[in-house]
Amino acid sequence: MDAAVVHCTEGIGIWQWASNDQGSELDVVMACCGDTPTLELLAAVSILRENLPEVKIRVINVVDLMKLQPHTEHPHGLSEQDYDSLFTKDKHIIFNFHGYPWLVHRLTYRRTNRNLHVRGYKEEGTITTPFDLRVQNDIDRFHLVIDVIDRLPQLGSKGAYLKQQLQDKLIEHKHYVHQHGKDLPEILNWKWKMTN
Repeated sequence: MDAAVVHCTEGIGIWQWASNDQGSELDVVMACCGDTPTLELLAAVSILRENLPEVKIRVINVVDLMKLQPHTEHPHGLSEQDYDSLFTKDKHIIFNFHGYPWLVHRLTYRRTNRNLHVRGYKEEGTITTPFDLRVQNDIDRFHLVIDVIDRLPQLGSKGAYLKQQLQDKLIEHKHYVHQHGKDLPEILNWKWKMTN
């Protein structure tokens, strides 16, 4: 609880317990804002860490969106140096967001790193399951992992095989929801497992 209070007070930060880039060259930044996007991002990170452990991931959680702006534009904003130390100057950033993607782009448009890929609300959905709404808006764990694979060509065939498995899983999900009217048990029962 103490760590959560500090994190919320800071408004943004690296979740070291979910990241695996300490002491090595970072491959990708995975950032999130909002409860559902955060859950899906953590599930995506767990898939990556289990299947592609060589991928070095930094997980950043954003509580205060104004932190994304330069400090010259908003009192909560980060300096350029602080922003770059979190998000890097050139690594791909996959940002899972609970609102319209254009908002994150507008808040960060003056930043050095232009490798920002925001997933968010696309006004897709109907009466369906919670996870299916995430799939329809591409903010689900499977689309996020595919985003990472598509941006890291060095993953080669390992990435290609995992991508195919996830595309198959999206089809399985669609059939399961249509047949049972609820999400797959592995989705409903997912929990973060602490790893080293």
